[in-house]
Amino acid sequence: MILVRINKDRYKYDIHSLVKAFYPKEDVSVVTDEEYENKEIDEKLISFRIEIDFSEDAGKITMKIIRKDGTICEASVVCDNETGGSDSSTNGTKSSLSTPKNALKQMMYRELTKEIGHELPWGSLTGIRPTRIPMQMLEAGKDVSDIKKYMKETFFVSDEKTNLAYNIAIREKAILDDINYKDGYSIYLGIPFCPTTCLYCSFTSFPIVTWAKKVDSYLSCLEKEIDYVSEAFKGKTVNSVYVGGGTPTTLSPDQMRRLITYLRDRVDLSSCREFTVESGRPDSITRDKLRAMKECGVDRISVNPQTMSDETLKRIGRQHTVSQFIEAYNTAREEGFDNINMDIILGLPGETEKDVEHTMSEIEKLHPDDLTVHSLSVKRGSRLAEHIRNNGFFVAGDTGSMMKIAGEGAERMGLSPYYLYRQKNISGNLENTGYACEGKAGIYNILMMEEVQSIVAIGAGTVTKRVYGDGRIERCDNVKDVTLYMNSIDEMIERKKKLFA
Repeated sequence: MILVRINKDRYKYDIHSLVKAFYPKEDVSVVTDEEYENKEIDEKLISFRIEIDFSEDAGKITMKIIRKDGTICEASVVCDNETGGSDSSTNGTKSSLSTPKNALKQMMYRELTKEIGHELPWGSLTGIRPTRIPMQMLEAGKDVSDIKKYMKETFFVSDEKTNLAYNIAIREKAILDDINYKDGYSIYLGIPFCPTTCLYCSFTSFPIVTWAKKVDSYLSCLEKEIDYVSEAFKGKTVNSVYVGGGTPTTLSPDQMRRLITYLRDRVDLSSCREFTVESGRPDSITRDKLRAMKECGVDRISVNPQTMSDETLKRIGRQHTVSQFIEAYNTAREEGFDNINMDIILGLPGETEKDVEHTMSEIEKLHPDDLTVHSLSVKRGSRLAEHIRNNGFFVAGDTGSMMKIAGEGAERMGLSPYYLYRQKNISGNLENTGYACEGKAGIYNILMMEEVQSIVAIGAGTVTKRVYGDGRIERCDNVKDVTLYMNSIDEMIERKKKLFA
């Protein structure tokens, strides 16, 4: 374990995320001096300590790395005092060393880089939306040289990732400029049922086999939320609809028709630019379900292999084979779907670069319109996290090399990167990137990731987000437990009413 002690309760998340990025196999604990005194910590488990002192009056932050052998490395940095500095400057007008958070992270990054002997691809950036930095700077009129210099000098981002973030920001801006998103909103419908729960998953999901008799009652609750949306957002433009999960295709064809038809009857979707249904699990896809979706106006679906290795699919709890995936994909093409997304995950247990080469080779034969490449993220609530706690951390291959293989494969298919996000505890300190053909980029993905418009989320475990004109964002969530959601549906609607009052 790595223990980080801080004299004031500041920037815990950023400190934890940055240390974890350098030491992914280690548990990291960030505590204030007061918390340390009241917390029982097994000193034998500590690999090394970091002590951080915020001296706001002097405009100074100091850091000590105290190694296991007792040797100490000390560093300090000057910054604005805690009350005078702003931590949100991305327009290049303020000194990158002036804000306390930036100064702290820069110091930590430099010292931890020395400790491990190499740099991180995304430098000191710990947020999930790195493309927002070049996006905001583009909107402020900055040119490419300003943006790249800022990314490099402020966050130590590598040239490769800086170019990736900048190029995605350019594509996102072009797509957003073509959408009247400021006067619109998007709808997310959550179907929290799955055939089985995958090893790496921490999303809200319930086994469909035990919930099959209650699905219709669940849909009735979704319809009550849809009724609220139809009244509260009357006259507003819906830019995109996304049905996610869980696995939406656990619904029967008739249930799918019921849900989508009800939404179309109650909400004006005449200006909707994209209607996506995540059909991720091939073992839940049938021709009848595809026909039902097509008849109801769904124009974008996901059919997700995650890997093209049957051995890995068994290992991660996917109850389907590669051949079943290919059959589901081809059936979707036969039924007229011309915008199909695939998801793959890099860094799955036991997989090496050769496995990724094989996966990309097989995907190229199918040529999807959209490919989302995920670096495996070890989520706290997943069975994978429990597996690691019991059996230790696994790294069978170099995730950075895997990402390069996937990116080159996407390029050969004529797919360009169009959106990007990062997650906590992501493999290789890398990113998740969406690649798409011209005109097939996922609009909902961009609107959600750039947080430029309100998204009304319907269903158990979903989170509604209101984006105000000044950029301020507020959220309200629906409870995760399906039974509790159904029993308190009126309260879920009241939460939205308060948020959008």
